[in-house]
Amino acid sequence: MTTTQFTQWRKSSRSGNQSACVEVGSAPDLVGIRDTKDRDSGTLAVPRDAWARFVAAVKADHFCD
Repeated sequence: MTTTQFTQWRKSSRSGNQSACVEVGSAPDLVGIRDTKDRDSGTLAVPRDAWARFVAAVKADHFCD
């Protein structure tokens, strides 16, 4: 099994100093998502294009009732 090295980890500037945050990191073809409270517990890796579609849908309020 190969291990992907993610870099440039960042969290939303809107999260402030709250501890219930996730952060995203970059790899060549993937985006990593992890919990800021337990960074060593694992990383969810998704294809970069799928992440871009998800973020666009959130910005367009596609998940709101």
